[in-house]
Amino acid sequence: MSFVTDCLTDRITEEDGAFRSKMLAIAAGLPDVIAMGRGDPDFHTPAHIAEAAIRAIHDNQHHYTGPTGIPALREAIAADLNRQYGLAYGADDIVVTAGVQESITLIMLTLIGAGDEVLITSPRFTTYDTAVRLAGGVPVPVPTYEADDFALDVAEIEKRITPRTKMFVLVSPNNPTGAVTPPDVIREIADLAVRHNLLIVSDEIYARIIYEGHEHLAIASLPGMKERTITLNGFSKTYAMTGWRVGYLAAPSDYVAKIVEVRHTLSINTCTISQHAALAALTGPQEPIEAMIAEYAARRAYLLPALDEMGLTYGDPGGAFYVYTNVSSTGMPTPEFCERLLRETGVMLFPGTMFGDANPDYIRISFLQPLPRIKEAVSRMKTFIASHGKAAA
Repeated sequence: MSFVTDCLTDRITEEDGAFRSKMLAIAAGLPDVIAMGRGDPDFHTPAHIAEAAIRAIHDNQHHYTGPTGIPALREAIAADLNRQYGLAYGADDIVVTAGVQESITLIMLTLIGAGDEVLITSPRFTTYDTAVRLAGGVPVPVPTYEADDFALDVAEIEKRITPRTKMFVLVSPNNPTGAVTPPDVIREIADLAVRHNLLIVSDEIYARIIYEGHEHLAIASLPGMKERTITLNGFSKTYAMTGWRVGYLAAPSDYVAKIVEVRHTLSINTCTISQHAALAALTGPQEPIEAMIAEYAARRAYLLPALDEMGLTYGDPGGAFYVYTNVSSTGMPTPEFCERLLRETGVMLFPGTMFGDANPDYIRISFLQPLPRIKEAVSRMKTFIASHGKAAA
């Protein structure tokens, strides 16, 4: 065992990384692979955003900024948070980061100490586990279940609270499940946080991508919660800007002051050109975003009945662009299912075990392909399941 591995004992991502690399190597040798496992929107970044970046280059706007980000962008973020979610943050409460992933690391390095326990909505984006462990803390998964559409249950949170619990990470809509925790449950979580004096990290990167019948409630907008909440959001998913690397955190000023010092050490500032692009994203036309979300909804409307036809169950994905799907009816654990599906049909999916799920029954399907490609992937999956499922035995 290497020194680094020893320092990060029980790190989930090491085994996951090996499986991901294996799948990518298999895919590289196959023709006509349909990637249905990624979390990268398949749309181009809207043209007015890219044009703003080009202008920034020509206008010499490509030097260092302050570690919190350019003032105009922070002001626009604060205004957008107020307009979209009723969050009363000011520009000085905002830190622009290199994607939400950097926000996660900054928070943990700044606020988590040796032995501190961090409760995390699960299944989950396992960057949280790594960041908590890097800070010396202990990640504690809070499970969610298909029977509840993978929405959080306050009882599951409360029974995991100990004297060492410092923080709860609320992710809604969730990756990988697409679950939206209902507003009444968000209010119960707020009450729980006050009773147990917990800090809340609310990851809302998918908050704009919400489907009919579901509602996003930002927990920091509730009475008494702004002072104990750090809200995370960004541009990668909503604006198809994954490679631009712009996210942000919004927090009370005392947290911001502590985080900025760590941020300056880690990366100084978010790419200046990308910051100008992000400013154009918020202040420019929103019609391209509305069109993308409408297309996601159309893909979802096709995919869910198609999964029903295959005899596969899932939790209702109220947001984001994932369906967390139970394939136990095939009789194969999901790593085997995903590898065989890729080798035999060219459809690439990833198992839920890559998202911290101890249950080997689930896969994450992302609907980030044009609808004709999704239909082709479904056709291949139907043939595969008919050939290999329990019913065929």
